[in-house]
Amino acid sequence: MAEPGTRRDEAGRPPSPEAAHGWEPLTKGDFEALAQFRFGIRSYLRFSEETVRRHGVTPQQYQLMLALKGFPGRDWAVVRELADRLQLRHHSVVELINRAQREGLVERCADPEDRRAVRVRLTMQGEATLGRLSGLHRDQLRRMNAVLALPRWHPTD
Repeated sequence: MAEPGTRRDEAGRPPSPEAAHGWEPLTKGDFEALAQFRFGIRSYLRFSEETVRRHGVTPQQYQLMLALKGFPGRDWAVVRELADRLQLRHHSVVELINRAQREGLVERCADPEDRRAVRVRLTMQGEATLGRLSGLHRDQLRRMNAVLALPRWHPTD
């Protein structure tokens, strides 16, 4: 016997997980579109990882440099902001910055507005390295445009 308040369909069955949570059921075409999009993302990430390593940079260092150069409204950031952008823990970002600084890619400088904070910015070497690598990434994205297009969802019947 069903508990009071439990929803059931016309045949007395509990609703599917999709219906219970308000999800639309996916069609075969939807699964194919998701799989194709996931393949495109993974192909791009593999290209990125292999490309930056061939140029003597780790994927994490490339992401750090890109986060700095692409930070909205300025070319520097503090560790807390970088941790958010990179989706890493504070101490992991500090170690990443330490390694990138030893490689000459980034530098730390005092924040004139908050003496407790330290700004991280690209060095000239970091700017040059990021420029070369990002150009390669942009060109690859242009080549992959169709594969990385957002999936087109098929209407449910």
